[in-house]
Order: sequence, then structure tokens, then C-alpha cells
Amino acid sequence: MADIKNYTLNFGPQHPAAHGVLRLVLELDGEVIQRADPHIGLLHRATEKLAETRTFIQSLPYMDRLDYVSMMSNEHAYCLAIEKLLGVDVPVRAQYIRVMFGEITRLLNHLLWLGCHGLDCGAMNIFLYCFREREDLFDLYEAVSGARMHAAYFRPGGVYRDLPDSMPQYTVNKIKNAKAVARLNENRQGSMLDFIDDFVARFPKLVDEYETLLTDNRIWKQRTVGIGVVSPERALNLGFTGAMLRGSGIAWDLRKHQPYDVYAQMDFDIPVGRNGDCYDRYLVRVEEMRQSNRIIKQCVDWLRANPGPVITDNHKVAPPSRVEMKTNMEELIHHFKLFTEGFHVPEGQAYAAVEHPKGEFGIYIVSDGANKPYRLKIRAPGFAHLAAMDEMSRGHMIADAVAVIGTMDVVFGEIDR
Repeated sequence: MADIKNYTLNFGPQHPAAHGVLRLVLELDGEVIQRADPHIGLLHRATEKLAETRTFIQSLPYMDRLDYVSMMSNEHAYCLAIEKLLGVDVPVRAQYIRVMFGEITRLLNHLLWLGCHGLDCGAMNIFLYCFREREDLFDLYEAVSGARMHAAYFRPGGVYRDLPDSMPQYTVNKIKNAKAVARLNENRQGSMLDFIDDFVARFPKLVDEYETLLTDNRIWKQRTVGIGVVSPERALNLGFTGAMLRGSGIAWDLRKHQPYDVYAQMDFDIPVGRNGDCYDRYLVRVEEMRQSNRIIKQCVDWLRANPGPVITDNHKVAPPSRVEMKTNMEELIHHFKLFTEGFHVPEGQAYAAVEHPKGEFGIYIVSDGANKPYRLKIRAPGFAHLAAMDEMSRGHMIADAVAVIGTMDVVFGEIDR
């Protein structure tokens, strides 16, 4: 009787390292992967289709729910595409706030990626370290928008509102006494910019802590060095962007090469890998966190010195202030029309892309002059990366498939869009 050489294994979707709803069908020879077939569609948010039945402003909160780890970055691309079609000018202060929150979102994303990637490969502590800092960043989201995750803070023409003058404070409860609460509230006494300044000052040392845990760790290097190698030419051909492309040695970053908002005024470097393996992509993302920290500091310094409007004064696109709306009949009509009917976007098409934490996130809108898109297409960075799963994991062990999924930093909201 002939021996059966290969057998097929279902990896996920319930597997903790499958990051959500990835079903991976692995064809194995013993423990060596011969073929990896990613099956998607188990989540399918249908965002592109839903957007055709909602006004432009009503579709904005759907963007938060695409990549639900990089909420404001998704909103950013959507707003840029609408602004391109409308020809609306965004106040400079709003552009600085957008850039600052874009980089805060990058930190949020990379901290979750680092914690989960470490956890997948057997490192427990790094997960707890990363979530410690994520709490502070979520507090910033909450202070500015009222929501800890799905902010809906970026709006066509600017941002929803200016930065608050105070940060939320911890209160005494049965778990934390007055002394513990006073210590937690030490850096929350001033404005939001003071709190961000404090975070920016201590964050580089915290990144050093992550590197102490992982960068020269023998087990971490055994799990990542030489795993999932992608050459520069192949990375380009596969449609890689972001850290996946830079890890293979190509210095491509939309913030530098196609700057939007005020990125052209920012001073930062593009980290680039050499070998195109999981370890290089880890090093690239860790250095990206340091560079994001630099950008946030520059934005804080500018925002302190330059007050001003944070959203366009075109009331056909953005609502008037609450005071004006309650005292002026014309502004009340603007407000009512905007939130019932929305704004009509001129006929045409536009594509806008941002350097999302995961790569190039693009929004392509086709307008037929109505108050809702005729067609919306989302260019999700994770989709192209996941398509390379077979190529990156072939010839590796089952355990290495986990490291390859981790290095891609996939989130299924955007892949199953």
C-alpha cells in the first residue's frame, strides 16, 4: 500500500495566532509547509457596498472599523479623497493635528503588532509592556473624540474639534487609594499637549525596554532571522508597501515621496532593512516608532505656538459652531441640511493614499454629483501582503507560519472590506 506523502491541515480561523478570521489551509510534508492557501471572507464587512447607500459623512465611521487598530489613519485617506473632489482647503492647524494623530495611531498599531507578534512566538512579557503604553494613547483618543477606539475625529475639511485644555483624571476607588491615584494623575494636570509632551519624553526609554526584551534575545532571533525572506524585486512585484517593503531594503514612504497635509515640513528618517526577513521587519517597525515619536514632538511644539481654526469655514461641507447654529437661522439651516442630506460632491473621481501603519492605504472614490459615492474602492495594504503567504512560508515549518503571519501585521477588517 502506497504511503500518503502530503496531508492537509486547517490552521485557524479560531487559532490564537491567526489574528481574527484567517483560515489557512496548509499542505504539509511532515511538519514542512509545501503550500499555504489563505481563505478570506469569513468577516466581510461590505464597507465598499455600504458606502454607496450612505452620505459621504455617514460613511466616515465605517472607516474606523476597517483596520480597527489604525482607526484615524483610515479616516485620513477617506477625508483626503473627498477633499480632492470638493477642492476644500484644510486649515493648517487641522493638518498638524491630523499628522500628530496619524503618528499616535502608528504607535498604537505598532505596539499592538509588537505585543501580539511576540506572544505568537512565545514571548509573554512584551505583550504586557506594549499594552501599558497603549492605555495612554487611548486616553488621547478618548480626550479628543469621546471614544477610545472608533473616533470619527477626522472630517472632510479638518477635524471635529480642537484639542482639549485638560486631560481626564483618575478618581479614587476601591481598587486605587488616594496616593496611587495622585501618582497616576501627575502628568495629567495640564493640557492635552502637556500630556503628549510628557509621553514623548519618556517613550524612547520604553522602546529601549522592548528592545532589551527582544532584539538580542536568542530565542526571538531563532524564530525570526531568515524566516519569510522576500527580495527587494519580489517585494515590489507582490505589491508590498509600508514596513513589509522597507524591510526588504526599499526606502519607499508616502510621507516623504508623496507628502500630504504637513508631512513635507516634518523632519524624520525612513528605516530600511537589509535581508527582507521577519527580524528585519521587526527592526524597521521598532525604529518607525522612534521616528513617529519625533514627528509627534514637532507637531506638539507647532500646535502650542499657533492657535487657529481646525475645520473649514465652508458650511456646505462642515457644520457651523453650536453657538452660531443656535443664534442664526441661516446657520441652523446649514446644520440641518448637512446632517440630513449631506453635501453634494462634484462629478469626478479621486484616489488618495496615506502611509498607513500597515502600508499604502488608499481610497478611490467615483462621484456622479450626488450626496453619496457612486463607487468606493479601498486599497488595503494587508490584502497584498496576505497574498504572499504561500510564497513566504513555503519550505518553512508550521511554527514559522505563525511568525510569518505575525510579521505581516494583518487585520481582517481591511482585508475582508
